[in-house]
Amino acid sequence: MDDNEYTGYKPKPRYGDSRRGQSRSDNVSSWRPRGRGDETPRNRSQRDATPVDMQEEPDDYALDRDWYAGDDGGGHALGDEFYNPFGSYDESSWENALQETSSRAQRTTGRFDAHREQRQRDNEAWEMNRMVTSGVAQRRDWAADFDDEDTMRVHLLTHELRPPFLEGKTIFTRQQEPVSAIRDPQGHMAVASKKGSKVVKEARQQRERQRQAQQATSMAGTMLGKVMGVRDEDDDADNALIGGEDQGGRKARPSLKPKDDTGKSGGASSFSQTKSLREQREFLPAFSVREDLLRVIRENQVVIVVGETGSGKTTQLTQYLYEEGYGQYGMIGCTQPRRVAAMSVAKRVAEEMEVPLGSTVGYSIRFEDYTSKETVIKYLTDGILLRESMADSQLEKYSCIIMDEAHERALNTDILLGLFKKILQRRRDLKLIVTSATMNSKRFSDFFGGAPEFFIPGRTFPVDIMFHKSPVEDYVDQAVQQVLSIHVSQDSGDILVFMTGQEDIEVTCELVQKRLDALNDPPKLSILPIYSQMPADLQAKIFDRAAPGVRKCIVATNIAETSLTVDGIKYVVDAGFSKLKVYNPKIGMDTLQITPISQANASQRAGRAGRTGPGKAYHLFTEKSFKEELYLQTIPEIQRTNLANTVLQLKALGVKDLLDFDFMDPPPQDTMTTSMYDLWALGALDNLGDLTELGRKMSMFPMEPSLSKLLITSIEYGCSEEMITIVSMLSVPNVFYRPKERQEEADVQREKFWVHESDHLTFLQVYSAWKANRFSDGWCTKHFLHSKSLRKAKEVREQLVDIMNSQKMELTSCGTDWDIIRKCICSGYYHQAAKYRGSGEYINLRTNVAVQLHPTSSLYASHPPDYLVYHELILTTKVYVSTVTAVDPHWLADLGGVFYSIKEKGYSVSQKKMIETEFNRKMEIEAKIAEDKKRAEEEEQRSGEKRWLEDAGVGSASNKKSVRSGGGEDRKIVQRGAVRKVVRKKGGFRPY
Repeated sequence: MDDNEYTGYKPKPRYGDSRRGQSRSDNVSSWRPRGRGDETPRNRSQRDATPVDMQEEPDDYALDRDWYAGDDGGGHALGDEFYNPFGSYDESSWENALQETSSRAQRTTGRFDAHREQRQRDNEAWEMNRMVTSGVAQRRDWAADFDDEDTMRVHLLTHELRPPFLEGKTIFTRQQEPVSAIRDPQGHMAVASKKGSKVVKEARQQRERQRQAQQATSMAGTMLGKVMGVRDEDDDADNALIGGEDQGGRKARPSLKPKDDTGKSGGASSFSQTKSLREQREFLPAFSVREDLLRVIRENQVVIVVGETGSGKTTQLTQYLYEEGYGQYGMIGCTQPRRVAAMSVAKRVAEEMEVPLGSTVGYSIRFEDYTSKETVIKYLTDGILLRESMADSQLEKYSCIIMDEAHERALNTDILLGLFKKILQRRRDLKLIVTSATMNSKRFSDFFGGAPEFFIPGRTFPVDIMFHKSPVEDYVDQAVQQVLSIHVSQDSGDILVFMTGQEDIEVTCELVQKRLDALNDPPKLSILPIYSQMPADLQAKIFDRAAPGVRKCIVATNIAETSLTVDGIKYVVDAGFSKLKVYNPKIGMDTLQITPISQANASQRAGRAGRTGPGKAYHLFTEKSFKEELYLQTIPEIQRTNLANTVLQLKALGVKDLLDFDFMDPPPQDTMTTSMYDLWALGALDNLGDLTELGRKMSMFPMEPSLSKLLITSIEYGCSEEMITIVSMLSVPNVFYRPKERQEEADVQREKFWVHESDHLTFLQVYSAWKANRFSDGWCTKHFLHSKSLRKAKEVREQLVDIMNSQKMELTSCGTDWDIIRKCICSGYYHQAAKYRGSGEYINLRTNVAVQLHPTSSLYASHPPDYLVYHELILTTKVYVSTVTAVDPHWLADLGGVFYSIKEKGYSVSQKKMIETEFNRKMEIEAKIAEDKKRAEEEEQRSGEKRWLEDAGVGSASNKKSVRSGGGEDRKIVQRGAVRKVVRKKGGFRPY
């Protein structure tokens, strides 16, 4: 293809014995509950130590990526290809899974005879019942010991009960209509994003066929193969490639030695290798406007700083403010939308300032705090700052706050922007700096009443924009063609290709190399993938200068839009798609969905071609699609994701009426309604939509509402020690290690920890056995467990214990009474319950979505329970439930009465309606009583304030008077028009 193709315009589980603590190996299940005093104290050097074992460094990298790249709230979106706890397990077909079950059953012969016998009795009873009904057999032929099926099984009814505040009477937001992530669902780009790439699907199918063929013909990786000395050819090839090249000239895989955490790597650019840190700082565009920028900050309370990626906004602004003296009056905070950014930028700034990380410069992310009393510059995620505002509503310990990457419009960023509008009115000494790319800086300026915009000049060059003349059917195939066309026909200069995710990137790289090899003596091309989940040392390779006569082709996700800058890019190929997190009401959770990008994203991508010289940008969509199918800006996260945790935090911050909160872009009414309904069902909101005492306690924990409720209700059940451990294990990356060459050994070791009623209890079993073995790394190695994940779980557990102690929550243990723990788990997950339908399939009770029980579950090898609750859904080849627990249906009816009730014999539809009507009538009465009480309290409060003002002698603007408040602070009543505001006197001086 050449440029002519473009236009030149821009049942009640039957587990009697529970198999608790069956000892099958050394000290695996022989543990006994101990007090917290048995734990070793926190030791940072011991925690960071890496065991010398068979665990490969890439797995440590993967664990770090799962920890730092995850959602700040602890959740994961359905369809996230980077988050898959089942990633090391084969899922080619359900038949393979059944074969695995069969082999497990052979190894555990006799363990499930009672379950099989019970199933056989059920089947015989059903057959006899049919025979009696049809007249083939007589009632007397039916043995009396067979129970009727209706008395054997318990059936649940699902209700649609709604609280009074959701009965169509209340408006929670100004955005009444739902906001779609796709502007034109019928457009060419929307259809293409839904279909996906054909060549990617073919590559996936081909890999699957090759894997199945290899498994069928090779014994490599099996116990028999190990005995016979059969080695995996892929492993041999990989080992031969490490540090060298094969005979075909393939590039060697980089050495997998642990990287240096100082941030220095072999992938550093020649500029950073030849310049000192001071010279690097002074070369940045921000340095040339340093004095002007500081002057604008002194003269204004809010400043919008606009600059291209690489201008120095993130690393230099905090240092300029520190050097100017703002750190004398409080900390200088800088928020980041991602955990990995907060950590890595803090390390870089500490290196530039030549101070240890955690002293003058530190960072704080969920469950990880690298700050001290000496910390002045603090990098933190926006979620952490939002949580700090719950304890300190005025953020008194900060003198300046920088909201970095605000143009990404992350969920917590939007909430913080609304909070700052109120905080800044009370704290005139606080400085707020919002950094943004050029795409939407005016929105932020208008939001803060015309705040000045300060532009950091960039080094940009003109870019020729090329649109495709006709709609593209397969964006991956078309991108490969365009890369080859540029490579063989255009002048020198590197190529940057934008794709949606890891699979698209890998297939693109493979196809480019394959088709390049088919050409006759083509120019040399170095193909480099880049996505956020790659190890840092491999990511850094894209910054290496290419050898003379070699062109680089970088294939990236939207991480290359604003998060990093690569010099030498002259050509950009834009597929026009990205992955967005979108709430799916059908399954009740967020999903990652491929969607067309926005016009602002397209312009930002094109601008990457003009960093070091004139360039060209090739958009793989038409100009018509650009104008008619792409939004001007990306839909903010607050308008397309679940807001249950956000609503809970806003309620905890005192926002009673969500209409009063100043959203930059208000969330849709349906999303707010769903989120508030979920919180009401969990007991966090009352019938008036106000925060309950349970909801207030839930808001204190930095995790999703379900896990928070588990911790709180565990106190009532007397199992808080065990529940803290379970929640901690759910908050870290996967603890089970399954190396390719020792999969069967790993599975045998994993089964030793199984508790056949619950995966949650299996996690408890693992942690308790690790604790009984003195937190030994060697023990982890022997039992195929990730010691790093377990150490993270131990740290999380210690922080959760601190939170519960600060809230005066009693910590108790239930010993080995695990039915108590299962019932407690049901109290937090009853909204995520499923019923067994047969053939390994379950049906969600509320949504009727079909889900599968994964073969790795401890429940899979046993008789499947009639009802279970699950922690989350995982989308791979199917939709699987992850981390499940068998529950009694009576528990679901008792604890989740807003959703379920037991179906009695002879129960009719009219009776169901009567129950729902009676429930709604009772709630309306309770809501009316509560509303009248609330109105009376508000009237009494207004009367008290009026009497207080009269006693203080405040009547007009000419009669201002200082009075002494109850807390001992001077307060001055200042009347401005008809509004009276209480202004607190502040001590000390802070620069304006």
